[in-house]
Amino acid sequence: MTSGYAVVDVETTGLFPGGHDRIVEIAVVQVSPRGEVEQGWATLINPQRDLGPQAIHGISAADVLHAPTFDQVAGTLAALLAGRVFVAHNASFDLDFVRSAFAALGYEVPLVWSASLCTMQWSDTLLPGSSRTLAGCCQSAGITIETAHEALSDATATAGLLCCYLHAAGMPEPGQTNPRRSLFGASAPPWQAPWAEAIELASTACWPPIPMTAIECVRRGVAAERQVPFLARLVEHLPHAAGSLEQEQYLALLDRALLDRVLSVREHDALAATADELGIDRRTALALHRKYLGDLARAAWADGVVTDVEQLDLHDVAAMLSLTPSDVDSALRVAANASSRGEPVHAAEDAPSSARFCLNLGDKVVFTGDMDVPREEWIARAALAGLVAHPGVTKKVALVIAADPDSLSGKARKAADYGIPIVTEQAFARMLDELTARSPSL
Repeated sequence: MTSGYAVVDVETTGLFPGGHDRIVEIAVVQVSPRGEVEQGWATLINPQRDLGPQAIHGISAADVLHAPTFDQVAGTLAALLAGRVFVAHNASFDLDFVRSAFAALGYEVPLVWSASLCTMQWSDTLLPGSSRTLAGCCQSAGITIETAHEALSDATATAGLLCCYLHAAGMPEPGQTNPRRSLFGASAPPWQAPWAEAIELASTACWPPIPMTAIECVRRGVAAERQVPFLARLVEHLPHAAGSLEQEQYLALLDRALLDRVLSVREHDALAATADELGIDRRTALALHRKYLGDLARAAWADGVVTDVEQLDLHDVAAMLSLTPSDVDSALRVAANASSRGEPVHAAEDAPSSARFCLNLGDKVVFTGDMDVPREEWIARAALAGLVAHPGVTKKVALVIAADPDSLSGKARKAADYGIPIVTEQAFARMLDELTARSPSL
């Protein structure tokens, strides 16, 4: 069995393995017994729950949405770890999370403290005077961390520390004479690392057979790289054009998706799938997008003035709908001409084609995720506006407010299944203002 080291780093939803918290990113850098990097491997993991403190690990739900689950990478990961010393900075944290993830699948793996190496623990001996943090140790050793709290970057930096430690522990350079030979001659035993017992335990440990699944590793930023506007996914034309009812259904979903002026990956997928179901081709969808933009332009003209904020909003919506600035100009020109001729200008709320969503007094709302504003404050603000904060998602819930619109939490997944809008907290703040303005008695 291959000897050497497996340097590991995990990013997680929280601090407590074996319970609700799970791995969201994992990296393994295989290192030879002499400290040479052999290969690196990393992927995001879909934890099938919300991502926890995203401000710390910087992982977006959009990237994780189509990432493999831990059970899909378990076989590959086991092959990368088997026969090697488990190395990490603050190894007990990473070790416990990886072991717990395997245990959740029913596998008892030989990941134990005695067969591991903690670069934080050894810093006192082999890197005296440095801070115990990964950043502090790397700074003392002259190692650059490319991106902090990114699993492969942290694992690569830790592998650099391991190499530094091997040399600090007296490992001879290739071609150098073993210092022990000056005392023992040719019969001197080979040089051993001070954690030789861990090497022996790891190299002889017996791993259970874990089936390997062919998976595609997913890295950060993949959502932006792969994001294809949903309009581009629609067919050019279909044998039968959709009728007015199907078009109204499509516009209703479009309006809900644009409530927070963010089209999440989940909403891109839903719009493309709905258009396909309803028989709406690309040309028809583009015409409906222009109609929707026209409704917004008429709403902007309702008070006789189009503000800079309203102009910016129209351009933002146009970009999300694969429309151009000239489409915005055309929509505003048509709305202005209608106003100058004395024709009634209807707000989008009154236009049946948009089937516009709005909150009403007594509506139930649900919060999910680690938000910028404390959840208790949002609950209080919702109550002041006449809304009811509900603990779970049912079909009677009107709206879900998520820290990340592509949230993987159970609440967000259930809301998506029920067709309940999911919006950001910033959008919810605007909706509260609108509801309060419509309800002066509050």
